[in-house]
Order: sequence, then C-alpha cells, then structure tokens
Amino acid sequence: MYEHEEALRRMGHEHVAGCDEVGRGPLAGPVVAAAVILDWDHPIDGLDDSKKLSAARRETLAEQIRTHALAWHVSFIDPDVIDQVNIYQASRQAMIDAIEHLAIRPSYILSDAMPLPGLGIPCQSIIKGDQKSASIAAASILAKVARDAYMIAIDTTYPAYGFAQHKGYPTKQHLAALKDHGPCPIHRQSYQPVKDAIHQQLTLQLEEE
Repeated sequence: MYEHEEALRRMGHEHVAGCDEVGRGPLAGPVVAAAVILDWDHPIDGLDDSKKLSAARRETLAEQIRTHALAWHVSFIDPDVIDQVNIYQASRQAMIDAIEHLAIRPSYILSDAMPLPGLGIPCQSIIKGDQKSASIAAASILAKVARDAYMIAIDTTYPAYGFAQHKGYPTKQHLAALKDHGPCPIHRQSYQPVKDAIHQQLTLQLEEE
C-alpha cells in the first residue's frame, strides 16, 4: 500500500497527498472528500479501501490518521450544488477543496480515479487507488467516517427516512420512505428516484385539487 508513496519519496517528494471522495451514489446528503498527507515516521497498519472495513475499524483507523498524519482535511459539497453542477463535478470540487485546505501544500497528489488538473501540483489518478495507495486509502476512510457521522446526525432531523441505517443510499427502506413521504431538503433532486417522488407528489396534489 505504500509503494506509490515510497517511489515518489525517492524522487524527492516529501509531502504526498492522497485524495478520495465518498457519496456519489446516495439519493440524499453531501458528497464528501478528504485529502491526507501521511507521516513517513508514523506508518499506519491496516489502511485499505474504506468499503472493505467495518465501521468500528474505520473509526479506529480514522483516529490514528487524524493523530499521526502531517496534514488532513475533509470537505463537504451539499446536495443543492450536486444538483446544479452534477455529481462528477461536485466530487471533483470536493477533492480540490480538501487539497487546497491542507495545512501543508503537497508536492504531489495521488487521487482515486479523478484527474485534478489546474492545481499547479503534479497528480496521478489511480483506478481503485483506495486499494493500492495508503494515502488514498487514508483519505477514503476519513471521508467515509465523516459522511456517515453526518448522515447519522441528520437522521434526528428527518427521522422518517432511516438515514442512520442506509446513509442515503437507495435501499428498499429508503425508496419506500421516499415514496411515502416525498423528498426532504437534503435529497438530491437531480437523481431519478427523487425526481419520481417529486412527480408523484405533484400528481397527488393535482388529483386532490
């Protein structure tokens, strides 16, 4: 998992940032990205794609990352922006924002399958990078933990949808709640199931009138 970072360090890059995002697929909530510069002197064992780890393991690793990384930042892009610019551009925007808010400017960026031109920093986009690079894996863990925490917290505001369980992904439970209650303010209105729920609401209102 450290091969990419070690190769870059041999080339003179002391501060390599890994960057990843989570939350492209959900019907509700933000897309979240993180950027991390790991400390060579404090390697973290067990870093991997956040989707492969249990919630408890992610929490443990996230605490280690926040404690030992040289720099890290997590960025949120809200659903209204996703609706305005599309999820790809919102994901890219979140990753750029996370990188730009690092306390240390990286000399090289490793990103998970996302080209990031225009930053003035060399960047390598790696397919399935969260399974191949420790820095990208660390970023995926921080982003996943932060997004899950947000969705669990927002569940108390919109308890009808079960956000604490499915985190906004289109599960049967979520789709049923969306059909029964219509969308709430954190739903992504550009996503088809949400569009369908809005259409259903309008149709019912017209029928009642």
